[in-house]
Amino acid sequence: MTHAPSKYDDFEKLREQAVALRRAGLSRRQIRDRLHVDNNDILNRLLQGEPAPEWTKRPNAKDDLREKARELRLQGRTYDQIQVELGCSKGSISLWVRDLPKPERKRSREEASAIARRGWEATLRLREEERQRTKAAAASEIGTLSDRELFIAGVALYWAEGSKDKPYARRENVQFVNSDPGVIHVYLAWLDLLGVERSRLRSRVMIHETADIEGAESYWAHLLGVDVSLLQKTTVKKHNPKTVRKNVGDGYRGCLAITVLQGAELYRRIEGWWYGIVGAATAADLANRT
Repeated sequence: MTHAPSKYDDFEKLREQAVALRRAGLSRRQIRDRLHVDNNDILNRLLQGEPAPEWTKRPNAKDDLREKARELRLQGRTYDQIQVELGCSKGSISLWVRDLPKPERKRSREEASAIARRGWEATLRLREEERQRTKAAAASEIGTLSDRELFIAGVALYWAEGSKDKPYARRENVQFVNSDPGVIHVYLAWLDLLGVERSRLRSRVMIHETADIEGAESYWAHLLGVDVSLLQKTTVKKHNPKTVRKNVGDGYRGCLAITVLQGAELYRRIEGWWYGIVGAATAADLANRT
């Protein structure tokens, strides 16, 4: 049984036509329409080895950096020198200039190491700048907080970091411990929103015995806006010689523990608010699944 001839039977002739059109500057779509080749696999075989015309290539955000890197490489610059000047990674530079001749070594190993360090420092600086830009942009997305938003945030914050009642140890008191001054600020703002008078608060520092205890007490008292003398006696943690402490340095100020006097009723409300959030979130999740 014979079959009707296909337009792809004379492949070599079709390839000659496709290559000629490609070298004339036509795009894949134009060649496909001109030769009526609807099969992408066949079109790929017809154009195999033929580069795309420049006008069909999409612009790349790094094209300018790539061209500059190649210029510097042709001037005899090393990867480290190019990295220092352009601030891009050596991995990218390697891909961009790998077809160019390697420059002769003109520096000692010590000089090369110094340049490498500067290059790495430049990379770290760029990374840190990008990190800070991301954080600043994210912070600006928050804007102002409504009372309800602060209320919800405070309930979640307390349930994550505050003391909680247990069936085996009834402790219906409101106590919050944290080392982050930002967290303490939010917690205090939340208590103010709930109408908890500052006179009902008792605060004390918890810190390691080898740290600057007086400095930490002054720091937390200043954050609270009170005199150091109004803080309760500091809890000092004894040093275990078998452990290596990582919370050291000038930035270590221990933790601040804040207790609300006569807080049993408030604790019960906090627990109720939290389980209200859980119930609402669960209901919303179930609704989204239907």
